[in-house]
Amino acid sequence: MTVIVTDTGFAPEDWNAPIVALAEIAFHKGAIDLGNTDDPTALQPHLADLSLIRVAFPAFNDGRAFTIARRLRMLGYTGRLRAHGHVIADQYAMIRRVGFDEVEIPEDLAARQPASQWAFRANWQDHHYQARLRA
Repeated sequence: MTVIVTDTGFAPEDWNAPIVALAEIAFHKGAIDLGNTDDPTALQPHLADLSLIRVAFPAFNDGRAFTIARRLRMLGYTGRLRAHGHVIADQYAMIRRVGFDEVEIPEDLAARQPASQWAFRANWQDHHYQARLRA
């Protein structure tokens, strides 16, 4: 079972359709799983057909999924973007800044890092120096 983290706290899973791997994109529309080594540009022709893209974080210290999220947003993806896997509360602000909408974590991590720790970082738009530099 998983827990979904958003700016408002913990929530149960609300996606009830299949999520398939990138290799199956030609046969499926709706939701896709991307590994941290997948090339997000492969999705470009399909972005309008996707409602959810879930990007894997195999380890909390592997930052490739941050780059994938940013590239997907720069390619024009406007749907739901979810970080999935080994994400810690300390990473929440950066996850939101690069374009993720939510985080999917296992129940055991939610027990170790309760909603209050994630909510503490929900002010991710405050002190965002990168946005000031881009302006």
